[in-house]
Amino acid sequence: MSVTKAPARIPPDTRERILRAAEGLFMEHGFADTSLRMITARAEVNLAAVNYHFGSKEALIREVFQRHLGPLNAARIACLDRLEAQAHGQPLTPERIVEAIVSPVLQVSRDPVKGGARFLRLLGRALSEGTDALQGVLPEHYREVVVRFKAALVRALPEVPETEIVWRMHFMFGAMAYAFAGNDAMQLIATCQVEGADDAEAVIRHLTPFLTAGLQAPQAAASPLAPVAPAAGRRAA
Repeated sequence: MSVTKAPARIPPDTRERILRAAEGLFMEHGFADTSLRMITARAEVNLAAVNYHFGSKEALIREVFQRHLGPLNAARIACLDRLEAQAHGQPLTPERIVEAIVSPVLQVSRDPVKGGARFLRLLGRALSEGTDALQGVLPEHYREVVVRFKAALVRALPEVPETEIVWRMHFMFGAMAYAFAGNDAMQLIATCQVEGADDAEAVIRHLTPFLTAGLQAPQAAASPLAPVAPAAGRRAA
């Protein structure tokens, strides 16, 4: 039986250099437009080193999120567990549920080992980019988070139909992705002079009440859109 050997003369920190180079390039250029050639050039390694440590670009992307998103979502579940234990069987308020899903992000932003602010910007890009390489990665990491937090919100908001809660969770994660993308996204409203877009603590301070209010908003009445009257002298299409 043949045994795969590591390429010769690969320094022990090669794997970490490849991951850091990939993270930086994915953030700058996106996942689809970043090639393995770009990654190897920045990491100063050859393609054999990437193939040895990861096997493919898709596996490299998966590892980038595994090492950061795994601990982040585990911290979210742990925070929710703690808050539910403190509630002694009573439903949590929507604000506490938002706290459980948002506050661990602040811990990540302050810890360079867990990725720091750079990973939060990368995560924001991943949640909004939606390339083929990410289709299986993000749902895998968010599956337990979605199930647990949906159950908590259903208990917290008994007057809101479950289908509506799913919509509101969809908007919640979208708002978080946009906010944590930092100045990359805030450039869209640069004329508003948004300050602190790259400061996770400032983002969370503004984001938490916004998300809480959205989750608790009155349900919109279902009504068809009124038809637009054609302009004078013109026929409707």
